[in-house]
Amino acid sequence: MSADPRESSVRDLLAANLKAARARQNMSLSRLARLSGLSKATLSQLESGAGNPTIETVSSLARALGEPLTHLLEPPARRGMAVVRAAELTPLTGEGACLRQYGRIESGGLVCDLYEQRIGAGERQECPVREGTEHAVVQAGRLDLFVDGYRVGLGPGDYVSFDAALPHGYAAPDGPVRSVLLVNHRAGGRGATATSADGRSASMNSLR
Repeated sequence: MSADPRESSVRDLLAANLKAARARQNMSLSRLARLSGLSKATLSQLESGAGNPTIETVSSLARALGEPLTHLLEPPARRGMAVVRAAELTPLTGEGACLRQYGRIESGGLVCDLYEQRIGAGERQECPVREGTEHAVVQAGRLDLFVDGYRVGLGPGDYVSFDAALPHGYAAPDGPVRSVLLVNHRAGGRGATATSADGRSASMNSLR
């Protein structure tokens, strides 16, 4: 039996998860509007599945609710197995990029949020700071990463990790870029410091 395409719609997933998150916290629409900086009209549209959510909008909602961004976008569990079809995912757009959220991996108290990120030629995306370690692997194109005032250029197959609590952003200086992002943190705890592929602490000086 084929999957319902609505299952992977960002609008539909956000609408259902947003209402569920408000219900869990017994939070009114007015309070969420104050905490997120979004209007009640916008929130009503999002909860009805008629809004047009962006990366910035969903990040604001996640901060206001005190929940990971992926909690607002992930589909219901599928009996111990998750199959995500790329063709059925609706990209979440931002100032210069779009994200496809593939899901969340939890193991041994470690939580990993998995995304595909695409940045248009000449575009730049400023990212929300968050607890944890952010990892990026470039699949195609040249990616510029900016972390706390430092810049590093990455090509296909290159990998980088850094403390996601630092101000950071991505840019595509030469052409379109496709990369995989993974953000990991301890469930219910504070974020870890950035580590390199062999487990050593990563120095921001290496990003000059």
